[in-house]
Amino acid sequence: MTIAKGDTLPETTFVTMTENGPEAVESKSYFAGKKIALFSVPGAFTPTCSAKHLPGFIEKAAELKAKGVDEIACTAVNDPFVMGAWGKSAGADGTVTMLADGNGAFAKAVGLEMDGSKFGLGTRGQRFSMIVNDGVVEELNVEAPGDFKVSSADHMLGQL
Repeated sequence: MTIAKGDTLPETTFVTMTENGPEAVESKSYFAGKKIALFSVPGAFTPTCSAKHLPGFIEKAAELKAKGVDEIACTAVNDPFVMGAWGKSAGADGTVTMLADGNGAFAKAVGLEMDGSKFGLGTRGQRFSMIVNDGVVEELNVEAPGDFKVSSADHMLGQL
């Protein structure tokens, strides 16, 4: 079942890259007491994700925070080394927290996985965004396959 507005996020574990290497991030504690703009991409370094999705959230970070967002996070079914390298290459350090969902546990738990095997990608997370307030989904924006409209930072700004 796909997560919906008003639902509490399931408990899963992400991994993020730190100066000391990969570090586990428990979803329950990460989302507790904060308003987080979370977006998911099918893969780091992929065309739309690198040209539009991540850069849009980096560019609009100050505007999102001015509207009450405490933190911006990006997740993808990639390992933490790839997510860390992608974040550095895009200039996301200090702006967007890169949360690796290496085994796809989060994508599966929220019911937003996709089959990218015809492109050699295996199971991935769909392209979506959500506003999460203290672990509860306030807004959910799921893209149609191949689209990039409702999960953008600009769209999210209009929701805040």
